[in-house]
Amino acid sequence: MVQELVVISGKGGTGKTSVAASFAVLAGRPVIADCDVDAADLHLVLAPQVKERHEFRGGHQAVIRQEQCNDCGVCLAHCRFDAVRREARQGGGDVVIIDPFSCEGCGVCVRFCPAEAIDFPERICGEWMVSETRCGPMVHARLGVAAENSGKLVSIVRREARRIAEENGHPLVIVDGPPGIGCPVIASVTGASSVLVVTEPTVSGEHDMERVLALARHFAIPSAVCVNKWDLNGTMTAQIEDKARKAGVRVAGRIRYDRAVTVAQLQERAVVETDGPSADDVRHLWDCLGLQE
Repeated sequence: MVQELVVISGKGGTGKTSVAASFAVLAGRPVIADCDVDAADLHLVLAPQVKERHEFRGGHQAVIRQEQCNDCGVCLAHCRFDAVRREARQGGGDVVIIDPFSCEGCGVCVRFCPAEAIDFPERICGEWMVSETRCGPMVHARLGVAAENSGKLVSIVRREARRIAEENGHPLVIVDGPPGIGCPVIASVTGASSVLVVTEPTVSGEHDMERVLALARHFAIPSAVCVNKWDLNGTMTAQIEDKARKAGVRVAGRIRYDRAVTVAQLQERAVVETDGPSADDVRHLWDCLGLQE
């Protein structure tokens, strides 16, 4: 049976990706999934070699066929997102166009166009890739500029990662999840075996941890907590850990502040591939989670 560990945080910048990359090194060739599709960065550490590329299509986008448009302005009147506008035409006059970055794909303009001059093709929102890394196969994605449906793209990345794991006998999938508690996070954690919440010793870190743990609890996913850079505020760290224990959540470990983490990132290496003291903390955290292959 394939286990799936999702590393998440209440906000960006807590060290979630650094932890996930180190787990990928320690796990012994797991399948890796970068589900932070809005701002993917795990590839900066694991240097994947892309083997497959696939288009990601999500939703639709309206496009006016200018040769058939009679310039009646009905679409302009009905669009609630200000995606339809008039633009000066070369040679004089103006033309009605649809801004692809503002179009929400609702289809109202298509429905009401009396000349039937608006096409409604499926929108290409980005791409997802299957790659090979020094730690094992990796599935990752890139969402297009101003594109939506990131939750749908996350589901595709997770599905493909699990498929690769099942077909090739990998017992573990490590997921670098997106920050927050929105749709992409829900798509990342639903049905996972376990969740590790990485937080930091600040007031906002405590608040964000509570929100993420509430989400995991809603979906009945076993959770653990790790405080990154804990030694910057030992009092707050103790407070966060106490709150986690009272919520019935296991405190799996602490990671101290370490400049070696920044050095590792600049060298495109995981923390555990360095000799810094934080590398020992991450190894201890990994051992506490008990997910070795």
